[in-house]
Amino acid sequence: MAEIRNDWQLEEILHLLDLPFNDLLFQAHTIHRQYFPANQVQVSTLLSIKTGACSEDCGYCAQSAHHNADLERERLLSLESVLQQARAAKEKGASRFCMGAAWRNPTDKNLERVIEMVEGVRAMGLETCVTLGMLTADQAERLSQAGLDYYNHNLDTSPEFYGQVITTRTYQDRLDTLEHVRKAGIHVCSGGILGLGESRRDRASLLRQLANLPQHPESVPINHLVPVAGTPLAQAKALDPLEFVRVIAAARILMPRSYVRLSAGRDIMSDETQALCFFAGANSIFYGDKLLTTANSETSRDQDLFDRLGIEALADAKDHTDAA
Repeated sequence: MAEIRNDWQLEEILHLLDLPFNDLLFQAHTIHRQYFPANQVQVSTLLSIKTGACSEDCGYCAQSAHHNADLERERLLSLESVLQQARAAKEKGASRFCMGAAWRNPTDKNLERVIEMVEGVRAMGLETCVTLGMLTADQAERLSQAGLDYYNHNLDTSPEFYGQVITTRTYQDRLDTLEHVRKAGIHVCSGGILGLGESRRDRASLLRQLANLPQHPESVPINHLVPVAGTPLAQAKALDPLEFVRVIAAARILMPRSYVRLSAGRDIMSDETQALCFFAGANSIFYGDKLLTTANSETSRDQDLFDRLGIEALADAKDHTDAA
């Protein structure tokens, strides 16, 4: 079995990313088979439960109040509306239901409304995940008591490049929230975004931050930037698809037990790129036609691709995470 490490050096990760493509994928795929079934992918659905008017200035995000994206703002959805969409997601094969709110950090009052949603979704037999911005230690503990399975809080990019993308919260703020979540006993979901204009060294640095956390995130979403008109990154240069695959492979090598998720940007990826990502160790996707405010690969396309690749949707991710 591949060694689980939390002491990776930047130059080691750069060396991985610099390997001949086939060598990198062979190493990643070999490690993937040591920890996971080779042809199973965990499926999640993501719903925006509160859209727009966020006080953060993340350069990629249509929901920021600082930008001029064409986005209709919405208040926090009702409990019944969320539960209705969770039922529909389960019927389409999702095993985890993720809820995202465009907040810098939730108020305690809003948190209680989200907790009602978490409890309702759990009662359906679905795993639960929320992303609500920064949390205090007390808020993380409250979510834990409600039975929340996962909390998503991405690092986005490297510490070195971060200030060119976001100025309204620090990198340490993000790390502090991850610490609160972990101490509360909630599974951590944390990854980043590629295609922001970062260098390969920045990608290696992001992976190092994730892989050197005291405990690897149980879920590592790797997002491909979806440029949105009206945001500072609307004209960002397109990322080479093979570079994206390289990062997936490196993430699998660095964090062998983690679920590596193909997140935003799948709708602009070819089937061939996605197939390479699955071979390189990606074993989780977001299912459904929309991710928060951006388009996602259509469900019918995903089902067709899974059929062509001989991949089956995994019913319960925790079975493998907890056993690894």
